[in-house]
Amino acid sequence: MKRSIFYFAILGLLLFFFNADAQDVAIGIRGGISIPNLSAGGSEQNPLNTGYSSRQGPDAGLYAEFKFSDLFSLQPMVQYSSQGGKKDGLQAFPTPDQIKAEYQEEGQTAPTYLYANFKSDAKLNYLMIPVLAKFGWNFHNSPLRIYVDAGPFVGFLLSAKQVTSGTSNFYLDNKGTEPLPGGAHSLDSTQNIKSQLNTTNFGIEGNLGLQYKLKRSYAFIEGGGNYGFLNIQKGTANGKNNTGAATVDIGYALWLGKK
Repeated sequence: MKRSIFYFAILGLLLFFFNADAQDVAIGIRGGISIPNLSAGGSEQNPLNTGYSSRQGPDAGLYAEFKFSDLFSLQPMVQYSSQGGKKDGLQAFPTPDQIKAEYQEEGQTAPTYLYANFKSDAKLNYLMIPVLAKFGWNFHNSPLRIYVDAGPFVGFLLSAKQVTSGTSNFYLDNKGTEPLPGGAHSLDSTQNIKSQLNTTNFGIEGNLGLQYKLKRSYAFIEGGGNYGFLNIQKGTANGKNNTGAATVDIGYALWLGKK
């Protein structure tokens, strides 16, 4: 399924390229780092979907640029984007079934969440297809050019894992002052959570960059980001989150239509 989506995206980009009527066409690649985070979505906030900080991952893309004037061009892209977020320290997790059963045996209601001191990393990877409107300005008598681009994207979830690590007591409160009996527990785990998440997303992407003109090509460095408008979870048990990332990339493109 992942390969089918990837090949379909590449085919669509190539078809767009060969049917374009733009004056000049370039094909390029870019790569760098993605610094994603998960933000709590709307009113669906609870101890599970809040408290995330940024993690790091790869960002890479293959694109075509269709130049319609010295000011404006259109840039569709196939992009691999690392998304997600991380927590480190005292944090909530769903009460395990074994502990729920112990509460039920005593005729008590188990808490919805317990707390422990551990590391948690939500690793989400998307294939994104943005179409960016790009505006650029040349520096006078210089090979340098500054540009901005922005546009919508559709994203397809490739993989999703929740990786936890650490050893900790379990606590009833978020201050770590009410430990449960039983001592420390290992929280080392890697879970495939793809089935819990929506497989598609939709959002916006934008960048600010500096381009250096070569004879029939250009090199560039750019910084920007992306943000998904849709909640990533299918259900509400773990709350709702939106995903997005800051990105820093370098790249190179070759003009195919320039004389």
